[in-house]
Amino acid sequence: MNLSGAALELIKRSEGFRGRTYLDVAGIPTIGYGHRLLPNEVFAEGISEAQAAGMLGQDVREAEQAVGQLVKVPLAQGQFDALVDFCFNLGAGRLASSTLLKVLNGARYEAAGEQLLRWDMAAGEVNAGLKRRREAELQLWQGTSAEQAAA
Repeated sequence: MNLSGAALELIKRSEGFRGRTYLDVAGIPTIGYGHRLLPNEVFAEGISEAQAAGMLGQDVREAEQAVGQLVKVPLAQGQFDALVDFCFNLGAGRLASSTLLKVLNGARYEAAGEQLLRWDMAAGEVNAGLKRRREAELQLWQGTSAEQAAA
């Protein structure tokens, strides 16, 4: 399964484009559409939106693969989209160790969707942007279109 185009747009809107390196809400060096810099990556001159889109494509593929490996039950497109966005934003390790995944792999879909809302904190405090993002993921999970989820 692949991330839907509408969900990709949701990621782009949630992350926003930044052509220069910045620290995300967790203090991690980031560039483009939420690409976390690897130890060997330096972009002294910044990047273009086209370069950022290429990085985003690779980061999304990695998130898709992680979801495919970790989830052991069938998913609807919206559920897959929500989990890929979650992995893109928080990393596969967070999904792998989460109650969300345990509940989901127990085929408790509704309870798993509700678990998304628990991931709205940064630096020990509720973050309004993360809260909106998790609510958008839950809407995707429940079958709402990505455009409606982003509104």
